Amino acid sequence: MTAALPWDHLDINELGHLTIGGADTLALVEEYGTPLYAMSEEAIRENCRLYRRSMERFYQGRGMVAYASKAFCCKAMCTIAREEGLGLDVVSAGELYTARAAGFPMERVLFHGNNKTPEELAMALEYGVGRIVADNLTELGTLNAMAAARGVIAPVMLRIKPGVDAHTHSFIRTGQIDSKFGFALETGEALGAVKLALEAKSLRLTGLHCHIGSQIFEIEPFCHAVTVMLEFMGLICRETGTALAELNLGGGFGIRYIAENDPVPYDRYMEKISGVVKSCCTKLGFPEPFLILEPGRSIVGAAGLTLYRVGEVKVIPGVRTYVSVDGGMGDNPRYALYHADYTFTAAARAGEAKTQVVTVAGKCCESGDLLGENVPLQEVKPGEVLAVLATGAYNYSMASSYNRNPRPPVVLVGENGPRVIVRRESLEDLVANDMG
Repeated sequence: MTAALPWDHLDINELGHLTIGGADTLALVEEYGTPLYAMSEEAIRENCRLYRRSMERFYQGRGMVAYASKAFCCKAMCTIAREEGLGLDVVSAGELYTARAAGFPMERVLFHGNNKTPEELAMALEYGVGRIVADNLTELGTLNAMAAARGVIAPVMLRIKPGVDAHTHSFIRTGQIDSKFGFALETGEALGAVKLALEAKSLRLTGLHCHIGSQIFEIEPFCHAVTVMLEFMGLICRETGTALAELNLGGGFGIRYIAENDPVPYDRYMEKISGVVKSCCTKLGFPEPFLILEPGRSIVGAAGLTLYRVGEVKVIPGVRTYVSVDGGMGDNPRYALYHADYTFTAAARAGEAKTQVVTVAGKCCESGDLLGENVPLQEVKPGEVLAVLATGAYNYSMASSYNRNPRPPVVLVGENGPRVIVRRESLEDLVANDMG
């Protein structure tokens, strides 16, 4: 382990090569090609256990940790979540279908989304999803009618906007009043939705959900959200006589993308939050609810990396140096979307000093197809392998085949060595749905 690599599952071997989960990244490239996503199974499982153990230790196990599958979803990842005793947060028919295909227990699934289609709601009812997190009044009415037609009672939670400012990028801040998600507290909309859900004959309101944003490095906004939500649950009890039994606090816990990032150890969240829950409930005279957390990025983000082959190194004197790779915004759109930070290193010389400042460019036909600007990097030459660290979340899951570039495969490195969990998309795959 070196100071240059502040991630426990990454190291530099005796050849000077970057390793992930003990596997030489150059050997991975030799076997699987580039671009390539590689992920450490041990790192993923340890993060799952850290959250689950913290729930057991600080809240006596009276809750559930649900993996937010939008961060990275495939059958193998759903299987890991199942084996580690987690629940699962899904937001589409595709994620729900994947979970079912992996044999994930439906009673531990939460179905989110701000605009679920009738087809998706029908699928959730057919599969017996444990909780449907309703986002708006239209959805509540549709779900009530669909459940009544099937002669079932649909278990629902309501997504609430707690009005908490999470200090993060505006694109991934979701708890404020001006958000496409959920019911607003300030306007009385949330209380009205609660009353409608309680009156609906084919709905069973189990509790409330909130999510204040993503990539958050502070605990205080989560503690504030807990206080706001519990005070609202107390108000609901006084207004309706119903003490809701569940509180879902969402996710949003930050990870280290670059050395300067300093994420809070993930078990600290539950330690602090549980204390706030207990003190608030004592003050309000309200029973402590069943708690749900939904970490996604913090389980898989730092556990993954992406490997590319360098093509051209283009020096524009007095302007910048472009290092072009054989991937780009198709396999990682996050820099193009919101200038996300990443750590870059030459995989064959990971321990060497980074003596250049470069712009890493992709191969798509877009000037904005960049993976990073003004990033420190070793002097690299065409043909070398470039590693981009902490790409396990929102890279494969947001990937596209723009310019008809096939999506890369995902390799999971475990105790028995690497194995492909998502195969490389082929040129035949790209035309499989074309009708001629």
